Amino acid sequence: MGVRVVGGEVPLGRRARTAKLGQLAAGQAMRGVGRRLSMIGRTEEARQVLAERSALTTAQQVVAVLGSMKGSAMKLGQMASVLDLDFVPEAHREQFRVQLAALQDRAPAVDFPTMRAVIEADLGPLARVFAEFDETAVAAASIGQVHRARLHDGRVVAVKVKYPGIDRAVRADIENLEFLGKMGRSILPSIADSGVLEEIANNLRSELDYAREARTQHRVARRYRDHPFIVVPDAVLEHCTGTVLVTEFVDGQPFSHLRTRSAAERDRYGELIYRFYLGSLFVDNEFCGDPHPGNMLVAADGRIAFVDFGLYHEMDSVHVEFERSCLRAAAEGRAEDLYRAWVGRGIIDPDAAVTVEECMAYVWAVTGWHLLDEEVTITPEYATGALLLAADPRSADFQGIHKQFLPPEHVFSRRADLFTFATLGQLRATANWHQLAREWLYDEPPSTEIGRAIADWRSGREPGR
Repeated sequence: MGVRVVGGEVPLGRRARTAKLGQLAAGQAMRGVGRRLSMIGRTEEARQVLAERSALTTAQQVVAVLGSMKGSAMKLGQMASVLDLDFVPEAHREQFRVQLAALQDRAPAVDFPTMRAVIEADLGPLARVFAEFDETAVAAASIGQVHRARLHDGRVVAVKVKYPGIDRAVRADIENLEFLGKMGRSILPSIADSGVLEEIANNLRSELDYAREARTQHRVARRYRDHPFIVVPDAVLEHCTGTVLVTEFVDGQPFSHLRTRSAAERDRYGELIYRFYLGSLFVDNEFCGDPHPGNMLVAADGRIAFVDFGLYHEMDSVHVEFERSCLRAAAEGRAEDLYRAWVGRGIIDPDAAVTVEECMAYVWAVTGWHLLDEEVTITPEYATGALLLAADPRSADFQGIHKQFLPPEHVFSRRADLFTFATLGQLRATANWHQLAREWLYDEPPSTEIGRAIADWRSGREPGR
């Protein structure tokens, strides 16, 4: 039996999960046929109304099915929700994005008695650890759901609990990569490539390791302790297990609230998001491989909080320096140097039909937003275009590049770059991103008020903190 959830059961086996996706695909196809037939003889206005209803119905079904399945399928929905979706007419894309955004932190939750059994299997009776425990989940994501609680010492905490059977479900999804690829084409063509799906599978394996995540979050929280603009809630290590993750609770507003702020405020938070997700790679040789709006909150004091460290990765300094040197070569127009670096790293086969000019054009098409030394406003359309150019093997552009090999150690960093870009697109944030990047590309002093305040904070911290 699957685990009961709002609206159905979590299918755990490979056949059951394949059937669930198959039912969704078949339902979309039948609804499409029915819609076309119903439009015969109708006015344009009526057709537009019918199309809108069909779009909303399909989006709601996508959310319901992917949300109830959790695991890899839900991760596809989370990724798609930050992009400018091109699988529906442009007039209806925002409606789809709103529906898919529900997968960021409002997916259907598993009933509390089931989750209580999971917690108590690891920690013992709830009353032994918690003075209070809210049975209603405050967030539900792809691997587990989060409850608010209070420890006996008075600390308010977030308790993330892994869904029972999710390990088996993820293994089934990994075996179903080919089928998920077909499903992905109806949502976002660029995630249908088997290499990208394998990368998603590897990510999910990492996310299943709550003990590792707790240690990582504790380390990163210490690094950002007392930061003037950023909050990372600390893990309460003595209560963390392989299935339960207990961290400090951040009482804040979701990312969607940021989209309603003034342009100046959105730009300010955009700079902080950029610094946290991309600057950390070059400053600390570490980065989060899962930038999406569901992992960000605006705390009561105005700072931005980052949560979920299941996909936080360390990167060898040699590989970091390689990425730094390539970005500098592209920014400075040194196409030959960029090409030689890629050939030397094994990214490009020197006998392949990939030119020096194509390499430079590809880098600028994908990452030009923070190579160009002028203000750039990032839009959802711009961000999606860059991601499709980078990852969609069907694209007519850069066919030679798409056939080349990106070493595994660079796949995560490219994902962090592209999905940070997509998240900033949701804010329509404006900045001279290149001037920000020069701090870690060229070791230059900060050019913004935020950057200078962070530099002052760092200089005042005790060594080793």
